[in-house]
Amino acid sequence: MASTWQNWSGKLTASPSALHYLRTEADAAALAAHAASTGQVIRPAGSAHSHYPLLPTSDILVDTGGLSGVVSTNARTKQAVVMAGSNIYALGLPLHRAGLGLANQGDIDRQSIGGAVGTGTHGTGATLGNLSSAVVGATIALASGELVHCDQTHLPDLWRLAQLNLGAVGIVTKLDLQLVDTFKLRQTSWEATIDDLLADVEQHMAEHRHFEFFWYPTTGQCVAKATNVTTDEPQYPMGPEGDRCGWNFEVLPNHRDWPHTEMEYSVPADQGLACLAAIREVLATEFPTMPYPIEYRSVAQDDLWISSATGRSTVTISVHMDVRQDEEACFRRCEEVFATFEGRPHWGKIHYRSGQELAELYPMWRRWWEVRDHYDPEGTFLNEPLSALRP
Repeated sequence: MASTWQNWSGKLTASPSALHYLRTEADAAALAAHAASTGQVIRPAGSAHSHYPLLPTSDILVDTGGLSGVVSTNARTKQAVVMAGSNIYALGLPLHRAGLGLANQGDIDRQSIGGAVGTGTHGTGATLGNLSSAVVGATIALASGELVHCDQTHLPDLWRLAQLNLGAVGIVTKLDLQLVDTFKLRQTSWEATIDDLLADVEQHMAEHRHFEFFWYPTTGQCVAKATNVTTDEPQYPMGPEGDRCGWNFEVLPNHRDWPHTEMEYSVPADQGLACLAAIREVLATEFPTMPYPIEYRSVAQDDLWISSATGRSTVTISVHMDVRQDEEACFRRCEEVFATFEGRPHWGKIHYRSGQELAELYPMWRRWWEVRDHYDPEGTFLNEPLSALRP
């Protein structure tokens, strides 16, 4: 009997032939083999927080939430093995008790760690990479029914793929993460006009471990946040956002329950302000009643195959719309602007790029597909939107 599925915001829906709930790695491996042998597509889902249609399929959808928890920690190497279905918010306290923590995370912690890694999700900080850059190993249930572990020395090409995998090569069951010593943060927020804030924005981004702002086009006002390491004691009760002091996993996430859809592009850091100026002009002249915020963040350069920050220091600009509205006209127009600044799309958010266009933006895009096809030659883990991105 077909099941009904929707993503976090309700914008994306599907009627898969089966909705399977995983609780063991053995079940994941058997299910992957079953899908391959019967010619069905299988798509693994974490918290279904993606805005891009990575997950919808009429075949098998897999809920990985049962694959949850911290498997092991190593204080000497500052590494941990975690189950990929673990929600990020559920990792904070057990890792903290082991004296460890994620170096950075986004301002939403409802995602599964597997889904966040699989889409290159990130926080903000000019010296801090995305979550995928923390992956030093992974365990994957392949279409062959094998459960394999990969890292820099064992199956290194598969590991490079697993670091940012789009759920397209198998069911990732465990992740080996490079962490840091647990740390405390103090966050300060303030309001300013967009022009006043932009006068000092580069200084803010250089001086603070984390800095970001939300600009509201119809008012011209911004809400800015600066967050830095502190030795101060945590202050409780802790508010949902704003001025706060606490452990890293308490301070970095915010409460974001507004059902929205989103486009985010990464541009070279030295072009960030020019790109934002161009977006401001488009919104002012073509979408003057746009009430939803534009978010501005930074991400450190990395060498991941299809990371939006590969090979360059990066600024990200996100455009939001209410989930009940038709976002396409605004998003397509903004995408035209992003394209003129060498913009690369966030994999979990709306974009309209073709596989050929993506090959021009990501130097290792074709190599990513070659390795993917080697481990899943029949396309067991590809739904139609993913297949359409083939170069």
